[in-house]
Amino acid sequence: MFVKRDLISIYDLSINEVDMILNKAFEFKKNKKTVDILKGKTLGILLEKPSTRTVTSFSVGMAQLGGTPIFIDFSKSQIPRGESIHDTSMVFSCYLDIVMIRVFKHSDIEEFAMYSTIPIINGLTDYEHPCQTLSTIMTIMELYKINKLNFLKDIKITYIGDGNNNIANSLIAISAILGLCLTIISPNQYYPKKETLNKALKYVNSTNVKIKITNDINVIKNSDVIYTDVWTSMGFETELEHRKNVFSPYQVNEKLLKIVSKKCIVLHCLPAIKGEEITSDVFDKYEYCIFKEVENRLYIQKSVLLFLLNKI
Repeated sequence: MFVKRDLISIYDLSINEVDMILNKAFEFKKNKKTVDILKGKTLGILLEKPSTRTVTSFSVGMAQLGGTPIFIDFSKSQIPRGESIHDTSMVFSCYLDIVMIRVFKHSDIEEFAMYSTIPIINGLTDYEHPCQTLSTIMTIMELYKINKLNFLKDIKITYIGDGNNNIANSLIAISAILGLCLTIISPNQYYPKKETLNKALKYVNSTNVKIKITNDINVIKNSDVIYTDVWTSMGFETELEHRKNVFSPYQVNEKLLKIVSKKCIVLHCLPAIKGEEITSDVFDKYEYCIFKEVENRLYIQKSVLLFLLNKI
C-alpha cells in the first residue's frame, strides 16, 4: 500500500532513511544505466525561483528512471492570478505522481504538502535546501572515502557565510540527524535563529551532534571541509551592498586556507559569485570537489524520487 511521504525538510528523514537514499545514490553513480522503474510516472516541476542544477538534475533523473518530467512555470500558472495553493495542490494530485517545488516561502511548500495526496519535494525555499544537503554528504563521503555514515562523525565541517540561510539551516538539520561535528562561522547578526538551533539540539542525547556558532574566522583551522554559499541569496537583492560590507572578512581565499590542513576540501552549493564569498583562484583549485557535488545532485535526485514513490 502506498504511504504518502514528502521531503520538505531534512528532518523528514531518519538516519536509516538518509543511509538508504545515499546507498541508492552511490549505486546509481556506479551503474549509470537507464532503467524504466518509473515508466508511466510523471514528475511535476514548479519553479517560482530560478534554477539551473535543481531543475536539470530532477528532469534528467526522472527521464533516466523511465518517467516523464513536466515543467510548470510558476509565473504562468494561475497562482499569481489568485488561485489558492490548496486548489493548485489538489489539481497536481489529479494529474501527477510526484512534484518538485522551488519557492520563496517555506510555508508555501508546507501548505502544498498539507493538501497534496502525492509526494512533494522541496527543491529549495528560503529556509531549507534538503536535496542539496544530501548531495553535500554524499560528496564528503566520496572524497574522504567513507563508506559508513557513522564515520562521518570524525569529519569536521565548517560553513562560513550567512548562518541564517537555507544551506546553513539544512546543514544544521543533517548534522543533528547524523550526529556530525559542524561549525558555523558568521557575523553575529547573521547567526542561525534560536528556534533552528533549539530544534537541532533536541538530537544531542540521541546522536551526540556537536554544533558550534562563532564569528571567529580563525576557528576554520580545524576544518576538514569548508562550505560556503553566496552572501546574498535570492530574494535579498536589496541588501546586496550591506551584505558585501558585512561579509567581506568571511571570504574564502588563499590567505584563509593557509591556516587549514592540506587535506581540507572546499565545497560550494553554487551559483558562486567569484570575488565575493570565494575567490576565483580558490574556486579553480577546488573545482574538482565542487563539480563532483554538482554531479552527485543527479544521483541523489533519482534516489529521492524512488524513495518517495516507495521503490526502494
